[in-house]
Amino acid sequence: MTISDGDVVEIEYTGRLEDGTLFDTSDRGLAEESGLAAEHPDRAYEPLTVNVGEGKVIEGLEEALRGLSEGESTAVKIPPEKAYGPYKQSRVAEYDRDAFEKMLSDHDMDGDLEIGFEVEGKESGLPGEVTEIRDDVVVVDYNHELSGETLEFEIDVIDVS
Repeated sequence: MTISDGDVVEIEYTGRLEDGTLFDTSDRGLAEESGLAAEHPDRAYEPLTVNVGEGKVIEGLEEALRGLSEGESTAVKIPPEKAYGPYKQSRVAEYDRDAFEKMLSDHDMDGDLEIGFEVEGKESGLPGEVTEIRDDVVVVDYNHELSGETLEFEIDVIDVS
């Protein structure tokens, strides 16, 4: 049976950037070997279940699954437009540092303000990351960490129902 919309598919996968950097995998051994598991200690590294056509995974991954069958493997390159989108400078915002720090304390946000601090956009609801802290300005990037990246996946189809 070839995979089409409406199928529930279980896959093993490895995701890398074009330069070979591992960013995600279902393989616990590979995650531990690469250091990915140490970066995400609460993450379960196990097969991924995809309900094809529901749009819960990136578009390019769903497209790669359509037409495959149980037991098949494939390697696919997914451009940013079918992954996490292009990097947009318009999703980088600057805030007055004093006002930003006050907002954090008003919302009982734990931790000291530092590069990598994660926040949620008040109006957009988008997650953001503090990328720069100057004397009077805090810069927050609301782009997904993989925006602008071409992603390469190795996929093994384990089960289709």
